[in-house]
Amino acid sequence: MRELIHPGQLRGHKAVVVGAGASGRAAVRLLLALGAEVTLLDKAEPSDAVRAFIEETAVAFQSGAHSAGQFTGADMIVLSPGIARASLEKELTGIPEQKIMAELELASWFFDAPVIAVTGTNGKTTTVSLIAHMLETAGKKVFLGGNIGTPPSEYLLSGERADVLVLEVSSFQLQNCHSFHPQVGVLLNFSPNHLDYHKDMEEYLRAKLQLFAVQAAGNLAIAPLEMRDELERRAFTKASRTYFVPTERFTDVTRLVGPHNKANMEAAWLAVRPFGVTEEQARAAVATFTPKPHRLQIVAEKRGVLFVDDSKATTLDAVAAAVASFDRPIRLLAGGKFKGGEPAALVPLLKERVKSIGLFGASREVFEPAWAPHLPVFWEPTLEPAVRKLFAEAQEGDVILLSPGTSSFDLYGSYKERGDDFKRIAEGL
Repeated sequence: MRELIHPGQLRGHKAVVVGAGASGRAAVRLLLALGAEVTLLDKAEPSDAVRAFIEETAVAFQSGAHSAGQFTGADMIVLSPGIARASLEKELTGIPEQKIMAELELASWFFDAPVIAVTGTNGKTTTVSLIAHMLETAGKKVFLGGNIGTPPSEYLLSGERADVLVLEVSSFQLQNCHSFHPQVGVLLNFSPNHLDYHKDMEEYLRAKLQLFAVQAAGNLAIAPLEMRDELERRAFTKASRTYFVPTERFTDVTRLVGPHNKANMEAAWLAVRPFGVTEEQARAAVATFTPKPHRLQIVAEKRGVLFVDDSKATTLDAVAAAVASFDRPIRLLAGGKFKGGEPAALVPLLKERVKSIGLFGASREVFEPAWAPHLPVFWEPTLEPAVRKLFAEAQEGDVILLSPGTSSFDLYGSYKERGDDFKRIAEGL
């Protein structure tokens, strides 16, 4: 990849990067390597890590509230995934759409290996990890990154080469892509999410479908069968299209639980077939695949009570999938910063499988009115007392399931911190 990036390619171009997180810093490194004049903006005062980055790269940095003047004369504006376009609507007024982009869009200009890109409301990380494992089992060299970890700009600058790039991509990234077009694009599912970021469900769906918008006839689009009528009505892509349903193809060899993972495994298999992976190789990969932390991960068992960390379940659909994954009685932990959806829609499933619900942190006012008329529900301000109360009432054979249906940002810095705290609490009981 390195020979594709030359110091003078963007000489004379002025670039502005908004957001000093991992994606923003990766974009700065790539732009500087291409010879652009770069300014990095962030509303927050720089952390120690950002200060070290500024010193290392000598990039111009401005903190504080954004203004239209910061973007005047910019040839390229790179928005980090956490920066909603709507939050800069006034500052970006009059700037052509093509000048505003995601780090993913910028990096994609320099890809010289085929790309499998996966989006969807739930299951992205599990599915891209499984895709990468299937390809590696078949002898391919794989780069796994995007929303899951390493930004693609960092990959380009590393000088590493891969046979296939496997990318987890979010609606935040896709909303600011114009020419990015994977050879294989996968939409796993779609349900209410990020309505604190997108103005409505239509904008959220359009962002997801941008994954397919620039695909050509030789590319492949993979989507759930239940969405076929909606997608075909929209004429969403020029690529060949394959629609999937959950199957039993790998259930005899997998450690992944739940109907949703049957769908994820089928989508992964369809994504790798064009790269010469055989079903035998895919089965071998599924058999040795270990679920990622915080995704229906068993973290402890005490007095016959199983503790399961599903902290990555930040949507109500993910909660439903988790609850449907167990035959054992469930005691559910939910709460945090609500991202949208209809809690009342889960009531029939919860009544069937859940014995009690412990709410913690934020969004009590969302969950309690919907669920308390139908099930035993209590609330605690933090996670630990909620776990202890559920454990005190649990019986042998029960599952205490952390599947919050929300983001973690009321009490924790990430869903990982929330899951780790749950494990600590469970192990200490």
